[in-house]
Amino acid sequence: MYLPGHFREERPDVLHQAIRAHPLALLVSSGPHGLEANLIPCLLCDQQPPATLRLHLAKANPQVEALRDGAEVLVVFQGPHAYVHPGWYPSKTQHGRVVPTWNYVMVQVRGRPVVIDNPDWLRDQVERLTESQEAGRIRPWAVDDAPQPFVQGQLQAIVGVEIVIGSIEGKWKVSQNRTAQDRQGVVEGLRAAHQEEMAALVESGGSTQPSEPAASSSVNPSS
Repeated sequence: MYLPGHFREERPDVLHQAIRAHPLALLVSSGPHGLEANLIPCLLCDQQPPATLRLHLAKANPQVEALRDGAEVLVVFQGPHAYVHPGWYPSKTQHGRVVPTWNYVMVQVRGRPVVIDNPDWLRDQVERLTESQEAGRIRPWAVDDAPQPFVQGQLQAIVGVEIVIGSIEGKWKVSQNRTAQDRQGVVEGLRAAHQEEMAALVESGGSTQPSEPAASSSVNPSS
């Protein structure tokens, strides 16, 4: 991942919170059939080191074969993102040296997968994932709400995967490379476009301390 210093996020608690807030990840692997990628919801287990991702996927998924080989995989979590209109920058009226860009939050995890066929592990995984998404609902659904023969049949059709996090890095691209005036313009533009989550990130400087760019750096690559 291209990661300029002003966009880098390294704090584990911030990275882990982003994973929990946006658990649907792109699981990328390389195996006998070449590169494969699937969107898979993940659970982060970080109460005790080492931090681990837990997930499951269909046995019929061809990616399972690559995962059983244990070669390193890439897991990509995408957080909030938004298009940035160049007209939001006050500097546009001063010198015109502005271009559109895209703000976003991303976390990348690398590690080696272990495929798990144990039915008790799979049941626990499905229950934990369900609870993480049903929490807060007035009438949360639970795995026990479904007929048990049906649940057992569903569990027999999946495999589990556990990935010990070997490396993790985050990119918070939220206009830190713009002047304070331009950042405020982006905040106002995003709020007018009902992009409140990204507006709040830009307003706070993201998760890193923004620095004022030099006058010659008013145009920057988008990623």
